[in-house]
Amino acid sequence: MESIDLVERIIELIFNKKGSDVKILNLKNVTTMSDYFIICTADSEPQVRAIADEVEKSLRDDGIKVWHKEGYRALSWVLLDYIDVVVHVFKKDARDFYNLEKLWGDAEITIAEDPALKPKTPAKRKPGRPKKEKSQ
Repeated sequence: MESIDLVERIIELIFNKKGSDVKILNLKNVTTMSDYFIICTADSEPQVRAIADEVEKSLRDDGIKVWHKEGYRALSWVLLDYIDVVVHVFKKDARDFYNLEKLWGDAEITIAEDPALKPKTPAKRKPGRPKKEKSQ
């Protein structure tokens, strides 16, 4: 699986567990350490665990094993390292404190949007003659 495909799959899994403020840092032109960081925020320690568990279990079911993980004891910042893609699941205060977006400020940053929150566009009416109103 290409690293960008892995990024898309991980983002889908994060949104499944209601992760928020999801950003993708493209590190390809910044470092050889990894291609992408995915950063997201959780509202509580149980949600940090739920997001991390969802990503790890679902990817393992897809045949992709995590190379390294840490942060499961404190649950303020869980890191899942898939070599080319590193996932950071933060509680809000920890994310603000560590501010990875600023630390890796040379990286191209993309904001991921939860498809469930996008407003649905109404179906377009076919062009044609306007409907006539019935007179009473």
